Amino acid sequence: MSAAFVVRVAEEAADREACFAVRKEVFVAEQGVPEDIEYDAYDADAVHVLAVAEDGTPLGTGRLLHGEAAAAKNGGDPAVGSLGRLAVTRRARGLGAGAALVRAIEEAARARGLTAVDLHAQTHALGFYERLGYEAYGPEFPDAGIPHRAMRRVL
Repeated sequence: MSAAFVVRVAEEAADREACFAVRKEVFVAEQGVPEDIEYDAYDADAVHVLAVAEDGTPLGTGRLLHGEAAAAKNGGDPAVGSLGRLAVTRRARGLGAGAALVRAIEEAARARGLTAVDLHAQTHALGFYERLGYEAYGPEFPDAGIPHRAMRRVL
């Protein structure tokens, strides 16, 4: 597979479905997250981003929650967005798609006037997010049976 890909906001229905398909492949099939908790009410209003290969194959996705939805996840601060559901397919790992998706989410956050982005990282991914400027805070906690830590990056 070529390393070339593009990242875009998933505005069309087909792009959003591709985002959900990547999440199902990574979180449900690979990691065993129950499908009934993978998709939630936040999906409707979130900003979804999608990485696609030159041939149109979906490679990765992520979402940004903002406003009340983000405040519910970050301790109540409406100026902080919430990055979540970041997933890159097995065949695309190591191509830089994850970092490109994070940067696209941060750009969407800036465009909405947000001053920082929070996320709940699986503990095995802490180093990835630290390399992108995120700092962990608070104790480890389980989410869908997987250990996580809260992290934040000021924009």
